[in-house]
Amino acid sequence: MTPDGTGTPRAGKSQELLVHIPLRSLELEGNLDLVEGSEGLVLFAHGSGSSRFSPRNRYVARALRQAGLSTLLIDLLTREEEAIDAQTGHLRFDIELLAVRLLATTDWLHDDTRTRHFRVGYFGASTGAGAALMAAAERPDVGAVVSRGGRPDLAGDRLPRVQAPTLLIVGGHDVPVIDLNRQAMQRLGAEEKQLVIVPGATHLFEEPGALKEVARLASEWFVCHLVHKTAPTHA
Repeated sequence: MTPDGTGTPRAGKSQELLVHIPLRSLELEGNLDLVEGSEGLVLFAHGSGSSRFSPRNRYVARALRQAGLSTLLIDLLTREEEAIDAQTGHLRFDIELLAVRLLATTDWLHDDTRTRHFRVGYFGASTGAGAALMAAAERPDVGAVVSRGGRPDLAGDRLPRVQAPTLLIVGGHDVPVIDLNRQAMQRLGAEEKQLVIVPGATHLFEEPGALKEVARLASEWFVCHLVHKTAPTHA
């Protein structure tokens, strides 16, 4: 059985590549893992103060690859910008900037011969979830969005324009973020949308089994919408 519990056969071997995504005057670095035979690819938008080396997002990415999905974990800030942000904390909340870079990365995926055939989804954590939804509002071809302990409310007026099936995952003890997710859920324009609260989990899902549940839920959602294109049901 795959992490999503659907019984979908696991894909073949994974090939990890260090990639550089050129923007106008800078370059973003990422780790692209191409799974043999996969049809969908999940692009990660990291949260405030995090990076593509986040152990939590790497854990989820491994589960997605086990479910047959390719992944791209990318730093949306350059090393110089990260150094500045470590002192000021301003760039991590520049949701417009992060969304623009997500869109540029999505364009790069569609242009590159290795990845142009993939159906793309977004996985956003913390503030990265706001950026993922803001970007999805501009790209109707985005197949699905999953938010982990996210701030979807930061997408603001773009929420009604999001059409991608969206799953919001929040810890049961993360009360302020639960409320923000419920408010964002009401504004989301997607026909398929769901809020799942993981009992006993806090914001970072550090409790035993909590992150495993996030990985299972995300795998199920992405496999259904990027590969099978059917809506999953959660008990």
